[in-house]
Amino acid sequence: YLDWLFRLVGNFGVAIILLTVTIRGVMFPIAQRQFASMAAMRAVQPKAKAIQERFKDDKVRMQQETMALYKAEGVNPLAGCLPTLLQIPIFYALYKVLMLTIEMRHQPFYGWIHDLSAPDPLTPLNLFGVLAFTPPHAIAIGVVPILYGISMYYQFKLNPTPMDDTQKQVFAFLPWVLMFVMSSFAVGLLIYWITSNILTILQQKLLYSRHPGLQTPVTK
Repeated sequence: YLDWLFRLVGNFGVAIILLTVTIRGVMFPIAQRQFASMAAMRAVQPKAKAIQERFKDDKVRMQQETMALYKAEGVNPLAGCLPTLLQIPIFYALYKVLMLTIEMRHQPFYGWIHDLSAPDPLTPLNLFGVLAFTPPHAIAIGVVPILYGISMYYQFKLNPTPMDDTQKQVFAFLPWVLMFVMSSFAVGLLIYWITSNILTILQQKLLYSRHPGLQTPVTK
């Protein structure tokens, strides 16, 4: 399908974007079910906490009663993991295509991106090539990885605010840690993730508007 899109539009980067839009479109019904499941989990949370308090000295009974509650309410606590799990083989397949397939090397996108299978060569550390030096590879964060970090930051901002201070710190720093980790990855992969993040942000805005209670902080 990716090869067909490439032949259709003549630009491998655009083909990646169109592939991402297709993937997100196919996964949108799953995301709808995920949000519905999350809303159902939020609705039964008071009952689940009551069970935890009632059977706090009997862990086995607590687990049995909790699972019975989920079954009675028609709630699947694992449903929220499905979209994330589905993306893992997709990401791995794109990694194999962009990093290991010889035919995809040296495919240009736009502007300074002349090889989608290589890391972003443009970095603000040398003023985008104005200064005549090459920053060390470990800190040479390109423009595309920075855009990836920004998109991850805004995606995390849409998630419900955790009450735990440690979780808040993790969510605050994780996008920028991922930005450094992904800086050595192929630009094509980052284009996929940036596009996916933008579409996820739009999707979350739509689905949170349908389930506004999900954005309220989770109480202890």
